[in-house]
Amino acid sequence: MFLIRIALILLFTCQIAQAKHLYNEKYYQNIWCEKQNGITEFKLIDDTRVDCLTKAHAVEFDFAPKWAEAIGQSLHYARLTGKNPAIVLIIEKNSDFKYYNKIKPLCEQYQISLSYMQQPQEPLKKKVEYYEANDIIEIIIKLIKQLLALFADF
Repeated sequence: MFLIRIALILLFTCQIAQAKHLYNEKYYQNIWCEKQNGITEFKLIDDTRVDCLTKAHAVEFDFAPKWAEAIGQSLHYARLTGKNPAIVLIIEKNSDFKYYNKIKPLCEQYQISLSYMQQPQEPLKKKVEYYEANDIIEIIIKLIKQLLALFADF
């Protein structure tokens, strides 16, 4: 039981420490899909969802490091919809183009339409908070205490 508690605590604290994207996938998906007059989050018979379904394409959006996953998903969605497969790779920084260069020959070989989107030059107007290391440690300690209290009844 103790090990389960520790595992859950580590899981939650590791997720807090992960870096987040400035914009989530849905942000890019909504902008692109609206311009293409597509349907976002189109639900398929197997309960998977196409990020954007247009008249001609079943489009998968993914951040550049997940380029390999995008290939399988786009082919799966194309098979179930009868549309052509397509991928929009999200490029957040210039070094992400290495993933674009990896995926490009595979897309050509399997006839997957490929494009990319980059972060907008002007970020959304939203408040961004930065935390000092001590603040993060304090937040993690509070979360651990809450988790321990939550699991004390087990």
